[in-house]
Amino acid sequence: MGIILLVVFLLSFSIGRYGVPVSEVIRIFISRVFPMKQTWTAEMATVVLNIRLPRIVMACLVGCALSAAGASYQGVFQNPMASPDILGASSGAAFGAALAILLGGSMRIITLAAFASSLVTVMAVYLIAQRAPGLRVVNLILAGIMVGSLFTAGTSYIKLVADPTNQLPAITYWMMGSLSGSKLKQVVFVIVPIALGLIPLILIRWQVNILTLGDEEARTLGVNTSRLRLVVILCATLITAASVSVSGMIGWVGLVIPHLCRKLVGNNYRYLLPASMIAGAIFLLIVDNVSRNLLAVEIPIGILTAFIGAPFFIYLIAKREKTL
Repeated sequence: MGIILLVVFLLSFSIGRYGVPVSEVIRIFISRVFPMKQTWTAEMATVVLNIRLPRIVMACLVGCALSAAGASYQGVFQNPMASPDILGASSGAAFGAALAILLGGSMRIITLAAFASSLVTVMAVYLIAQRAPGLRVVNLILAGIMVGSLFTAGTSYIKLVADPTNQLPAITYWMMGSLSGSKLKQVVFVIVPIALGLIPLILIRWQVNILTLGDEEARTLGVNTSRLRLVVILCATLITAASVSVSGMIGWVGLVIPHLCRKLVGNNYRYLLPASMIAGAIFLLIVDNVSRNLLAVEIPIGILTAFIGAPFFIYLIAKREKTL
C-alpha cells in the first residue's frame, strides 16, 4: 500500500492540463537537495512546486486524517456506521466557516474559525454526554446528533441572511469540499494538529482492540476505558477539525476506507489503523485528480467522494463478512 501511495503521489504531479513527465518531476525534487543539470523549464518547476505540491500533500493529509478518525470512532463507539462527523465536528466547522464568510473574513480567518468552531462543538457534545445519565457511548452519539443539528440550523440561517451574490455561493462551495487553492501555509497550519492527533492514535492503537470488546471486558484486562476513550476521541476530533477546516466537508472517506481495510488486513487495529491512513491518502488523492481533470470546470471533491463512496459502501455491505 505504501508503494501504491508513492506511485500515485508521483503520477499526480504529471496529471493536469499542463503536462509534466514523471522523470522531470523526480529530477525537480532531487535538484532541491543535490545540484544537477536542468532539463526542465521554469514553468514546470512552478507548476510542480507551487501549484501541485501543496494540493497533493493536502489531499494525502486530509485523506489520511479522515480515514484514521473514522476507524478510531468505529472502534471507540463499537459502531460500524461511525464516521468523523459523528460528534458534530463537521457541522461545527461549517458553522464557523459560514459565519467567517458572512463577516467578510479572509481565507486564514475562515480556516481558523472552522477549526475553532469544530473543537468547541465536540467539547459541548462531550460535556453534555458527561452530565447525562446512562451509557456514555450512547450519550455521546445522541449529544452529537443534537448539537450537530443545532449548528446545522445555525448554518442554514447564515445562508438565509447572506448576500446571495457573493457570500452565499462562497458558503455553498466551501460546504461541498474542495482542495483547490491549497497553499503551503495551509499545509504547515494543518500538519501540526494532524500530527498531534495521529501520533498518539498510532501509539495506543493496540488498546483500541480492547475497547471493541466492551467496557466490562476491558476493565477486567486493566484498561481505564473512560480515559482511553477520552484520549481517542480528542485525538480523532483534533485531526477531523484540522482536516475539515482546510478542505470543507468531505464525506464518506472516514466511513468507507476503514471498512475496505478490514477486508484487506482484518479487525486488528495494530494493522487496521496504519492501513486506513495509507488507503485514505490514496483514495482522496485519486479522487482529487479526477475532480481537477475530469471536466473543464473543477468538480468539488465532496461531490465525487459521495458518488464513489456510496455505491462502494453498498458493495461492501453486500459482501461483508460476519466479523464486520
